[in-house]
Amino acid sequence: MQQDRIGRVDRMADNSNLLAEQRRALILDEVRRRGGVRVNELTRRLNVSDMTIRRDLDALAKAGVIEKVHGGAVVVEEARTHEPGFEAKSALELSAKEEIARAAARLVTAGSAIALSGGTTTFALAQHLTEIEQLTVVTNSVRVADVFERAQRQSGAPGATVVLTGGVRTPSDSLVGPVADRAIRSLHFDLLFLGAHGLSPEAGLSTPNLAEAETNRNFVASARRVVTVADHTKWGIVGLSTFAELADVDTWVTDAALPAEAAEAAREHVRELILAG
Repeated sequence: MQQDRIGRVDRMADNSNLLAEQRRALILDEVRRRGGVRVNELTRRLNVSDMTIRRDLDALAKAGVIEKVHGGAVVVEEARTHEPGFEAKSALELSAKEEIARAAARLVTAGSAIALSGGTTTFALAQHLTEIEQLTVVTNSVRVADVFERAQRQSGAPGATVVLTGGVRTPSDSLVGPVADRAIRSLHFDLLFLGAHGLSPEAGLSTPNLAEAETNRNFVASARRVVTVADHTKWGIVGLSTFAELADVDTWVTDAALPAEAAEAAREHVRELILAG
């Protein structure tokens, strides 16, 4: 597996015109796998300049996912209660989120009642759902609600019926707490699209935010089918509070960079695994 991953990095390094987003995803993957990387290693492997690598490391450090050290970078050991803001998370795994969003959107049919939890992947998904007719969308995400409202203003058509729960706003721009929980418990959805801070066989789906965990539990209880949308970097991450077991997930839509051993482990628990892209 290690040789396969190194080979993938080296093959992509043959293309000196890699997008910054792709290059940073590879760098982050290497840092997480090895615990640290050096600038001179990355310049050789990715066939770019020292200055380009340093800019990439600056961007990743600003997003809070690595720590810069002299000559390179090391992995950030985050507390289980650490909750990155929406903007920081938006900068990560953009291609993976787009692939996941396209694949997840194909699960939605016109006239459905669906729910979208907060998160940057559900935000990406919302942008693929605006043209599906007669949707009723329940969400506790301010960002997701804005996607549908903006689409309706631009098209002039009625569009989806959107229900935004009330509640207290989190760093991820989700609304949580008793007001959101009561609203969600009174509703029933055909499909729930659920983001997660982390997934693992032991801890299931988890989040660093206790109030968000309770709101997500209510989402799961109100849904006929639960679809988790989370990229491969979420596997093995454990937040403070579990809100669902992997067995509660009907479908996990993730990206094709999920390691083979993780995919095998996930298939033992979730009913369906979709590797997008």
